Amino acid sequence: MSPDPFVHLHVASGYSLQYGASHPHVLVERAAEHEMDALALTDRDGTYGAVKFAQACSQAGIRPVLGVDLAVAPVGPGGLAGPGGRPGAPGRPTPATARERAPVRGGAHRDLPVHRGGLPRVTFLAGGKAGWAAICRMVSETHLAGERGRPVATLDLIAPHLGAGDVMVLLGPTSELGVAAARRRDDLGLAALAPWLEVVPRDNLVVELVSHRLPGGGSGGGGWGPGTSPHAARMAGIAHRAGLGTVLSNAVRYADRLDAPTVDVLDAARRLVALDRRHVDRANAEGFLKSGKQMHEVAEEVCRLAGLAHDSGTEARRLLARTRAVADRCALDPRSDLGLGEVHFPEFDRTGESGRSAHAVLRARCEAGIGRRYGQAPRQRIWKRLDDELELIRGLGYASYFLTVADITDLIGEMGVRRAARGSGAGSLVNYLLGVSGVDPIRHGLLMERFLSPLRASLPDIDIDVESARRLEVYEVILARYGGDRCVCVSMMDTYRVRHAVRDVGAALGMPPGEVDAIAKAFPHIRARDARQALRDLPELRASGLASERLDLMFRLVERLDGLPRHIAVHPCGVLLSDDTLLSRTPVEASYAGFPMSQFDKDDVEALGLLKLDVLGIRMQSAMAHAVSEISRVDGVELDLDDEVQVPFDDEVTYTMISSARTLGVFQIESPGQRELVGKSGIESFGDIITDISLFRPGPVKSDMITPYLEAKQGWRTVHYLHDDLRPILEQTQGVVVFHEQVIEIIARFAGVSYAEADEKRRALGDVEGMAETRVWFFPRALARGYDLPLVTRMWEVVAAFASFGFCKAHAAAFALPTYQSAWLKAHWPAHFLSGVLTHDPGMYPKRLILQDARQFGVGVLGLDVNASETSYVVERLEDHTYAIRLALAELKGISEAEVSRIVTARGGTGPGCTTPYVSLSDFHARARVSRPVLERLVLAGGFDDLYRIAGGDHEVRPRGRLTRRDLLLQVAELDRHSRMLDRTSRGRGLAARRVSALVRPDETAQDAARRTSSDPAVRAAAQSRAARPVREADSVQLTLQLGDEPGAGEVVTGLPEMTTDERMRAELEILGLDVSQHAVAAYADFLDALGATRSRDLLRRRSRAELLVAGVKVATQTPPIRSGRRVVFLTLDDGTGPVDCTFFEDAQGPYAATVFHSWLLVVRGELRRTGRRGVSLRATGAWALPDLHALWQRERSRDAALAAVRAEIDRVPVGRADPDEPPHRRVLVHSSGFRLSPYADIKPAGDDTRDVARTLWHRSPGSPG
Repeated sequence: MSPDPFVHLHVASGYSLQYGASHPHVLVERAAEHEMDALALTDRDGTYGAVKFAQACSQAGIRPVLGVDLAVAPVGPGGLAGPGGRPGAPGRPTPATARERAPVRGGAHRDLPVHRGGLPRVTFLAGGKAGWAAICRMVSETHLAGERGRPVATLDLIAPHLGAGDVMVLLGPTSELGVAAARRRDDLGLAALAPWLEVVPRDNLVVELVSHRLPGGGSGGGGWGPGTSPHAARMAGIAHRAGLGTVLSNAVRYADRLDAPTVDVLDAARRLVALDRRHVDRANAEGFLKSGKQMHEVAEEVCRLAGLAHDSGTEARRLLARTRAVADRCALDPRSDLGLGEVHFPEFDRTGESGRSAHAVLRARCEAGIGRRYGQAPRQRIWKRLDDELELIRGLGYASYFLTVADITDLIGEMGVRRAARGSGAGSLVNYLLGVSGVDPIRHGLLMERFLSPLRASLPDIDIDVESARRLEVYEVILARYGGDRCVCVSMMDTYRVRHAVRDVGAALGMPPGEVDAIAKAFPHIRARDARQALRDLPELRASGLASERLDLMFRLVERLDGLPRHIAVHPCGVLLSDDTLLSRTPVEASYAGFPMSQFDKDDVEALGLLKLDVLGIRMQSAMAHAVSEISRVDGVELDLDDEVQVPFDDEVTYTMISSARTLGVFQIESPGQRELVGKSGIESFGDIITDISLFRPGPVKSDMITPYLEAKQGWRTVHYLHDDLRPILEQTQGVVVFHEQVIEIIARFAGVSYAEADEKRRALGDVEGMAETRVWFFPRALARGYDLPLVTRMWEVVAAFASFGFCKAHAAAFALPTYQSAWLKAHWPAHFLSGVLTHDPGMYPKRLILQDARQFGVGVLGLDVNASETSYVVERLEDHTYAIRLALAELKGISEAEVSRIVTARGGTGPGCTTPYVSLSDFHARARVSRPVLERLVLAGGFDDLYRIAGGDHEVRPRGRLTRRDLLLQVAELDRHSRMLDRTSRGRGLAARRVSALVRPDETAQDAARRTSSDPAVRAAAQSRAARPVREADSVQLTLQLGDEPGAGEVVTGLPEMTTDERMRAELEILGLDVSQHAVAAYADFLDALGATRSRDLLRRRSRAELLVAGVKVATQTPPIRSGRRVVFLTLDDGTGPVDCTFFEDAQGPYAATVFHSWLLVVRGELRRTGRRGVSLRATGAWALPDLHALWQRERSRDAALAAVRAEIDRVPVGRADPDEPPHRRVLVHSSGFRLSPYADIKPAGDDTRDVARTLWHRSPGSPG
């Protein structure tokens, strides 16, 4: 059967952000169903989906046609299609000067159709490789020319890319020509064509006819509006008079007619309006991907109305033939035209070492690194490994790749930024010698083949971790080094998941914002498509009442949005490096922070053969850098964490601390499961850390390898090897398969193949077909090498169970380095380390728990002090030579960076050594110039307690008086009143001029204008930054002079009582998010003692399997994957003496899931589990909100009656009671290895982030996380 000759030339996918309703592969599948052999993708404002579309076309045997649909500023006479749809001023207005109507109430003036006030839109198609390059550069020019996020082209801007005849231009119903046709003004239509004919070859300019066969023409201009057949016919007539060709399209927005309601929701979400007839663009559901037969019917109708020939059927066939001819001219070859499958490295001379080949430079640098890394160690093994790796790199032509990565690593080092490599690249000796990686691959038995292999099609991947606080600085240095025409950031698409979808659909349906917010937060962070399934599966949602018929429409629409792109953002770590043809292969736009950003994501750029370097901002690196800085500042010790002499890898104190499971804040080993694992196993070496990090992964869990590993390590069983050949491979891990590298070695040893081939077979285990093929391949080879069938069968079971779920040992070794370094810092410098953790917040727990942990390590906690607190957490040495951590000013709710800077600057320095400390509240008010709310919060949080020796501060009450925080609050009000009066009456004295607002945006300078017109995309992207720009502050800050117009110097003691301890704690939680003066659970101490609750510090004294109660603040909830495929909830509480880890299995979740996810102060009942030396956790059987039980206790008059009432409430729900509404069968995802995974595992749970627990401790509302 011959293919359908019709080709859709104007198709929008979901990558037309919040406009198209179908994924590219769905559109391709529908075209394949219609037996079409070509299909176009012309997304709005970008080519975001082009690579995925081309890949889908290749798989379906369809030729891709690629283009873009751009808004173009009006060029016709008198502003034919100016904003508002009315004639505007003559000329060619630019996007920056065009005026717009105000949006509808509550909405946004964004992307309206041209007949309702929007800008004209034109479609461009790429013809061949040169055409694709022109499209890429044209899109880049458009995005970088105007306002970020609102790309509007001008004809002058894009004309240089149209004259060569490599781009087809389609003027359709939304162009100025279409507006003229809607007004039935052929003369204006011909005039609108004239400017285009001046810059576009006549053969490349065609008129696009679209008819959705609207009855009466819809809302856009009676029977002649866009989308009607009469409108298309008039456009055909204008084209005929101008001597231009015509093509037929359907302006596709969705693959299937049933998807039409989805575009209504997207339109409403994009414009921020509710769904009603005024805001719906479509009048029917005809904008789908029709078959050729259906489009032939449209063609006949349009041609009949156009009356350009006696036989409308013949003219219709000509129209379809012209459409086909344009498609044939523009069909692209994915490899030769787009570069799919090719590799593009930066030119070698960009690395600054021209004159020699890249390979020669690489060898020289590696040889120079041998002495630095290995000293006088024997060299024979090193030279052999180096020669092998360099030969592999030379054969693949990757020398410039390694030199580029080394160059960037050196640049980062020269900035003084901490850095470390991660990923399989740590298995390369070349990377170690170049200084890219800090892990010795020879010492730790790492394989180069896991990282780089001649059999692997994908590019090598090296990730570099840097300090998160300085990541943007690193980006700037890299961009400055390579230039915006060779170096840009990688993008990523934020796609619809259930919470985003609920919010947008709820708003579109006009639901109350509070209700929409409650519904969204009730869901865990799952796929939108799983919304209604989750309502049936999850007990906390079954109890929520959200499955009512009233909400059924909303959830059906929510599921339709699943996975559709919402907006583009810069990838958190990907940097793209290439040669000077980069901008001919990817369009670029500006990120929010002003970095040039490719419109392609990480998968796309890999498919295009572009070098992506992941520069990850790791908060732990910043935390460790902060700790090192504090050690130098406070103690005068210059510490180098990467120096093995200063930080040896055999430090007994460090391993003892890790084995005690006191690892909160330590990189990689602070989660409840990891703390339990290190407590069970006992960490005695760096190799143990590598193994521990790798064991806590799905592969070893599925293979049930953790238990035998622990038993062997503790000496509870003898290590047994299936064969002596496995001993050298598995000896480090007690006979257990843990690492990818071990699987590679096993396959290589048993099958007699190279490591490279063995790694390919390991990768094939990741899918069902690959698993079956590898099994057929493995058995005859292993048997041929003399291994017997039972052994080969058992070995295959081990390898198959492991599948692709294990962990790369090189990756684990790279992780283990900062893990050990952070543990060493906590063991030896706990105050300095935890100050870094608190400042940069690298872990999974809220800061209040880290402060409690600091106290457990003997570190004091000092409150806010306007004369001592800094921007970050700092260490202070106390009189007794112990250390304390001072709270940071940045923790104060609502304080700005500018206000923090002024507070520190005005006092003339940092900490106790400041030169001009504040002497009073009025002095602070005059010099620091903070807002009244911030000043009030400083008072409430105790920021002036030390200055006034207020009881409860860091000092005892002094003779200065009995001033209270309430007195200071009254003075704040007086100071604010006085300032306002001065602002009104004393401007001539210049006093008000001192209070310059920090929010004023500086006027654009000549330098800003020059940046906007620079030839470097990086410079133009920076000019579009939406990030905060530096504001010029006052050159100096003067002391307050007593001129007689300030309030009295003496503070008035009113006799108001001081805040109670409870009030202070509540103020701290609300303002700082921290309970500094006392723990949040302290207020319930008497109740918990009466109830017999066990404290964390006492758990090790209780017998295993004892049933007990624990209580505390919820600090973390997790739902990691487990081998049964069921959902397990891991909950961590903090009771002030340490963390308590609780596990809720599915049989205990039903009655209590809503409480666990939506309450912050909890009482949990469970059975104590003791494992290993320090492993302790609770198998939970119930959970209750602590405030509810406490309120019940307080209602009773007698102590005995109160306890009886509480215990009756706890016993009211039988332990393990089955939920009557629980579905008999729930959906489980099954991997090729047999690994079962709950769709609700390994996701962020419902409710608010536990990091925000403190500020919401005192609020809980039904149906909404508190």
